[in-house]
Amino acid sequence: MAKIFPFKAVRPTRDKVSLVASRSYQSYTPAQRDSRMDYNPYSFLHIVNPGYKYQKEISGEERYKLVRNRYLEFKEDEIFKQDENKCYYVYKIVNREHQSFCGIIAAASAQDYENDVIKKHEDTLQHRETTFKEYLKTAGFNAEPVLLTYPDNDTIAQIISKTIAHRAEYEFTTTYRDTHYLWKIEDPTIIDQIQDEFSKIETIYIADGHHRSASSYLLAKDLKKNNPDHHGDEAYNYFMCYLIPESNLRIYEFNRLVKDLNGLSKEEFLIRLDEWFRIENRGIEVYRPSKPHHFSMYLDGEFYSLYLRKTKYEFTDALDELDAQILYKTVLKPILGIQDLRTDTRIEYSHGKNDIISVKSKVDDNEYKVGFGLFPASVVQMKKIADQGLKMPPKSTYIEPKLRSGVTIYEF
Repeated sequence: MAKIFPFKAVRPTRDKVSLVASRSYQSYTPAQRDSRMDYNPYSFLHIVNPGYKYQKEISGEERYKLVRNRYLEFKEDEIFKQDENKCYYVYKIVNREHQSFCGIIAAASAQDYENDVIKKHEDTLQHRETTFKEYLKTAGFNAEPVLLTYPDNDTIAQIISKTIAHRAEYEFTTTYRDTHYLWKIEDPTIIDQIQDEFSKIETIYIADGHHRSASSYLLAKDLKKNNPDHHGDEAYNYFMCYLIPESNLRIYEFNRLVKDLNGLSKEEFLIRLDEWFRIENRGIEVYRPSKPHHFSMYLDGEFYSLYLRKTKYEFTDALDELDAQILYKTVLKPILGIQDLRTDTRIEYSHGKNDIISVKSKVDDNEYKVGFGLFPASVVQMKKIADQGLKMPPKSTYIEPKLRSGVTIYEF
């Protein structure tokens, strides 16, 4: 049964939230980061990139300590304030495509992560887990919630609907033309009702944030081990999450780009593909796959449709049904010689929001030799893979919504 708790968030004041909120650090180019920090002293980027103050790149433990210092400065300057009462936070995003996402920011249990109540569908890299754990330990806070999804629940939906009928605590629009809203739920009766509803849910799933949740779990283990007075309700036993119903989740594909044909000529490559796929040359017509197990390919100025030969390919488990895995097992590994998707520099990924035209452009510009378009995975597929204890290949899903950093902060 899922343990989902309210917490006292540290938040920007209402007048500064639009200035503080930022996208994830990695999503900016260095020039974009510098531009935002040059002209906005309130940006959360000043906290996560503390070396900017000294015009120096700083890493490791030294950086983590400076992140902590910048964070405390924001609190001392009353840019951030902590709520007096434990709350749930309803967070809504309406993006520029007029898609709406609405869920609850709360604290999830590290023990639930350990006990597989919170299920995973992606592999994580140990060095990234450890690095982020050390960052969390030194900084003492987390400002980017893990995206979790749960089965649609009428009671929770009704509570959210009633909550958003009132004036929002925050309402701001970003330069990306996404509008963000936040409401506090601090009525003890409603808090108990929400907590009770989540306690009835046997399994929730990580949609996005596998490394963040794994790092938070490792941090909880470390701090528990080193605390002789551990009693179980310390803040480090939980991590911040954004819970959204399954029906409100949006999954896009990650398309693949490869730099060469592994020494094969175009004709040799197509012959090798024919073993696994029925191939049709679509010419210059832009082609996108319309259902699972169909792929598009862009090669030498032309699009191709690739239909999997199901009499040839064997489906043994939920992972084998995933298109990203099919492409890896039939093309990327045996034909193109890409063994490790995490480390091979010959492969690159382009998420579906960039569209197949982005893949075409990069091949036309000779950055890559061939591009593959995939059909997006479904929530059902993601859950089946997690339920069977399997892990998707890297970059199998691009999931929305994406929250801004620094809007709600969880202190350990």
